Amino acid sequence: MIPFLDMQARYARVAGPVEAAVSSVLRSGRYIGGPVVSECEAAIAALMGRAHGIGAPSGTAAITRLVRAAGIQPGDEVIVPAVTFFSTAGGILRAGAVPVVVDVRPDRPLLDPDAVRAAITPRTRAVMPVHLFGDVAALPDLGIDVLDDAAQAVGASPPPTGGRAAIVSFYPTKVLGAFGDGGMIVTDDAQLAADARALGFHGLVGPHLHERTQGHMGGNSRLDAVQAAGLLAQLDDLPARIRARRAIAARYDERLGGLALPRDPGSPVSIYCIRHPDRDGLKARLLERGVQTAVYYPRPLGAQPALDGCPTHPAPNAAAFCREALALPCYEGMPSEHVDGVLDALGTCL
Repeated sequence: MIPFLDMQARYARVAGPVEAAVSSVLRSGRYIGGPVVSECEAAIAALMGRAHGIGAPSGTAAITRLVRAAGIQPGDEVIVPAVTFFSTAGGILRAGAVPVVVDVRPDRPLLDPDAVRAAITPRTRAVMPVHLFGDVAALPDLGIDVLDDAAQAVGASPPPTGGRAAIVSFYPTKVLGAFGDGGMIVTDDAQLAADARALGFHGLVGPHLHERTQGHMGGNSRLDAVQAAGLLAQLDDLPARIRARRAIAARYDERLGGLALPRDPGSPVSIYCIRHPDRDGLKARLLERGVQTAVYYPRPLGAQPALDGCPTHPAPNAAAFCREALALPCYEGMPSEHVDGVLDALGTCL
């Protein structure tokens, strides 16, 4: 069987430095905050082209904190694309705001600027483009705040820096994944950074002094030191990971031609996708030949029952993408013979 992703192979690449870094934290007795978290925040912010990093326990938690730190209030609207993981909308809802779902471009599953323009109302406070599969969703100036969901864009070159702030995710399967969960807000806005940090620590503004921040109650929402250490220990390996993913993607591109989803030259290839009119049949045929694949995502965001009552605009491009998209194995450490096996299987299944 050719796996979609091999987490054990990833860990083997970095086991030595990760175990040393984590052991150092465990011996220190400093498990919450401390210098390792500050160093990780600074390193990820720099990687994402931003001045400030504020750690979070997950990408979803980072979305909720960012929405609140940006001054968005209950009932305010945030426009999101119809192709994304549910947490983009879920994080907005947990902040008390309202996600407004609009269509993506016809050629790529990235937010359509025209669809955004058509969805702006007097209640709109921000748009949250999702930089999907490592590709950057560029938007023109639409006169509203841009808060980026860059959960899948760590390692993109150049990184998405057009918005006021961005969130990233360190879910273990990401190009840069934690050994558990984690996330971060990155921004050049010093005040937003301070507000986001306060919101992650019960609104603390001084010794035993807690205030509401941007009208919101703070909570406990931090990146712990063990995860920060594990992330830092992998940063030296990140460029090689991205090169390996790009090399595999290039081999796929050469054979798959028009089936391959268009991709930015600087994409870290967080996920490699093709489109096929009989996606489900192709997925089944590949599995019969020992190739695991994945579907990102089987239905448009607006079709999620949890979003009943939220404004949803027509999204035919998203619906077509969700019917046709199939992700192929593409990860650092993937053996060359497995790449050959995927291509051979595709040759017999297409």
